[in-house]
Amino acid sequence: MNIGAKIRQFAPTQPCVLCGSMSRDGLWCAACDRALPWLDAAHCPGCALPTPGGEICGQCLKRPPLFSRTTAVFGYAFPLDKLIHAMKYREQLALAHAFAGKLARRIDSLPDCVVPMPLHPTKLRERGFNQSQLLAAGVARRLELELLTHACRRVRDTPPQSALPWKERKKNMRDAFCCDMDLNGRRVALVDDVLTTGASLNALAEAVQKRGAAQIEAWVVARTLPHKH
Repeated sequence: MNIGAKIRQFAPTQPCVLCGSMSRDGLWCAACDRALPWLDAAHCPGCALPTPGGEICGQCLKRPPLFSRTTAVFGYAFPLDKLIHAMKYREQLALAHAFAGKLARRIDSLPDCVVPMPLHPTKLRERGFNQSQLLAAGVARRLELELLTHACRRVRDTPPQSALPWKERKKNMRDAFCCDMDLNGRRVALVDDVLTTGASLNALAEAVQKRGAAQIEAWVVARTLPHKH
């Protein structure tokens, strides 16, 4: 028996949040971990949508996002979507810690600093926490990166992106953020839970770019994928 297996043998057990069986592997068991929609297939480096050979997709060629690269761990599909919903709306904050660990392991080149997707103060008061800030803090701690919690603010209390048609989302996010910190020449990673159209992350990227960020990338737990017909 190898050392890792021996340590696991004595690790505390807890019910898997997905199937309920007792797990020594963290919040969900090893079997459920294998069943999650890992984003392992070839995908566009710009937006993380699947492409046959990992080349840049047509949309990114036509209208490149302001972030040059996206790192995503999962596709936003069952049962991962249920876990993210539980984190955001049922205060299962331990999931943010688990997701941060998965995301940190996907990062292969380090920026200078990490900026979480900000919530508007009204939304923050309603929810009581910012899940993107929890994710960013966990990733920054694991990778020993500077976390810029208060660098950016959400200055418009916009309707939730998920409630809007895709075509309306870019307009909804226009001038939604401002950056209060000089980021001249710095490489910045923006952290959010889910990337769908990229409108929110692009608007935040525009705010940090205006303050001099030299390179911007997006780190997300999950990427919404096209529906298969």
